[in-house]
Amino acid sequence: MHNFPSSSKSSTGLPILSIDSLEKTFPSADGDIHALHNINLEVRKGEFVCLLGASGCGKSTLLRVIGGFDSPSEGSAKIYGKKIDGPGPDRGVVFQDYALFPWLTVQENIAFGPKHRGLPKSEIKDISQKYMEMVGLTKFATKYPNTLSGGMKQRVAIARVLANDAEILLMDEPFAALDALTRAKLQEELLDIWERTSLTVIFVTHSVEEAVVLSDRIVVMGAGPGHIESDISITLPRPRDPSSVEFNDLRRDVSNQLRKNIIQAASVKESADV
Repeated sequence: MHNFPSSSKSSTGLPILSIDSLEKTFPSADGDIHALHNINLEVRKGEFVCLLGASGCGKSTLLRVIGGFDSPSEGSAKIYGKKIDGPGPDRGVVFQDYALFPWLTVQENIAFGPKHRGLPKSEIKDISQKYMEMVGLTKFATKYPNTLSGGMKQRVAIARVLANDAEILLMDEPFAALDALTRAKLQEELLDIWERTSLTVIFVTHSVEEAVVLSDRIVVMGAGPGHIESDISITLPRPRDPSSVEFNDLRRDVSNQLRKNIIQAASVKESADV
């Protein structure tokens, strides 16, 4: 295990991400769907922030807006004060389904971004080898994705983002489909990578324990439409022991907040259906 800092590595200067009064509405045949309402959020460089909430609360929609795949209907999302107007190499996304190129080897997948940027072959090789080593996949350089386990595929996806020189790592429930042991191992490896780099991580999850294990801050989201209920700073030292009294006290507090949100959302829906 590693000794990680108890809070974010940098908390001064301009926020790397600033979201102000953000609204997101999707048109549909049955009327507009109001997905996000009045989202206000700042993230500092080097922070590890978890977006936590039940299904349908807008976590993934907010991540897509930050990634530049969706545009705000109102309000703004900015990186270092510059409006996000589409996907960019400063933001890398890791999905639950890996999204690897099946026709490329592990090394070729990781080298895709540097190659696309037109870097010299020697530099591309050095970069891909560096991040293969960082995620423990050097021995699998020539393997194709269909021969890898789920955990190994997710390591490739993370290394590919790192090789593309991203500043912000956006992760949409990346470990949800993995077994408990693999999930715990990848959580530890992700924290190791986060500590060794200057990455800012925004991590979507519906697992309270995962959020408490990983993050500097937990942004709890509620539904109807998606909005931020609370922003909780986590000051437990790393590595965090899920069996400790302090961990379980915090997990209970966050779970109670989340449960209250779900009950309120169900009550609102029931009232609207009457």
